Amino acid sequence: MATLHRRARLVTGTVAGALLFLPLTACSSSNVDCSGNSCTATLTGDDASASILGNDLAFAGTQDGRAELSVGDTTVSCAEGESVSAGPLSITCTTVTDDSLAVTASLG
Repeated sequence: MATLHRRARLVTGTVAGALLFLPLTACSSSNVDCSGNSCTATLTGDDASASILGNDLAFAGTQDGRAELSVGDTTVSCAEGESVSAGPLSITCTTVTDDSLAVTASLG
């Protein structure tokens, strides 16, 4: 019986460790920084891209102070300080310039 409890604790510890590690691996781009379930990214230049929380983002440029961003098959635009939903992500455009976009993204 003690062996069964020891195995259960080992499996539980392994799963908990994997869940803690998941957010660290959720960002696969060098221009992305994640903490928990939230990530920040800076996209510079047309067609700049990043992978955030398993979703591919691409910056398509700005027009009239609004940045155009695609997340998978969804295209959205946002002004500086504005939040939008795109697929499974909630995205806040923190900085919008003529050639770059900084965002904070989280699931939900």
